Amino acid sequence: MDKRYAIETNNLFKRYKGKDKPTLDGLSLKIPYGSLYGLLAPNGAGKTTAINIICGLRRFDKGEVYVAGYSTKDELKKIKPHLGLVPQELALFPSLTAKENLMIFGGLYGMRGAVLRKRVEELLELFDLTSSKDTIINHFSGGMKRRINLIAGMIHSPKILILDEPTVGVDAQSRKLILDKLVEINKEGTTILFISHYLEEAEAICNEVALMDNGNIICEGKPEELYRAYECGQNLESLYMLITGKKMRDYHE
Repeated sequence: MDKRYAIETNNLFKRYKGKDKPTLDGLSLKIPYGSLYGLLAPNGAGKTTAINIICGLRRFDKGEVYVAGYSTKDELKKIKPHLGLVPQELALFPSLTAKENLMIFGGLYGMRGAVLRKRVEELLELFDLTSSKDTIINHFSGGMKRRINLIAGMIHSPKILILDEPTVGVDAQSRKLILDKLVEINKEGTTILFISHYLEEAEAICNEVALMDNGNIICEGKPEELYRAYECGQNLESLYMLITGKKMRDYHE
């Protein structure tokens, strides 16, 4: 374990019962504090499994995982205050208002009273949702739901934020707002692990990226350095195709 890294996995293996090949095959990640780090792969390539393991939601067969300097094997309670997760699936109460949802999620992290109310108001304003705070979630657009989902994952001001496909199914305007705010949050000191198969989004916001295939990292580094090293032009799709010989694709784990 290296204290320079917000998230560190060493030689991580995970094989699901009945599968011939492991979903994670020696995955090693080192994500420095303060980075906006993109983990990029096709749907079904194992990145969601990796997130669940990093967050302590799924067991693994072999390896080591450290978050905020703590091992997920026996120090999960110490990790919880430092970590925020925004899942791909919407984790909201559809019959409650935006504000009611956020008050509940804040309460789950032990936040109370004026401190929680102030934090809710700040985040609603940051994501341009103040005027809709008393609207029931079921009446929100897809983009608005995504923004509330994101706020719920960071209500407790975590120093490490993990986002799994945070812009899936949103309109262009909401996508731009989400990406712009993530850059803002990162500049204020939050380490962000951004998981996506939208390579153009990572190009726009990430200062470091890792391309993942077959349960492992095939290359990682700063995008501009990777472009020079592989002489592949100036986009991540060209880099991915050069290394793997195939387009970004969807497949089943």
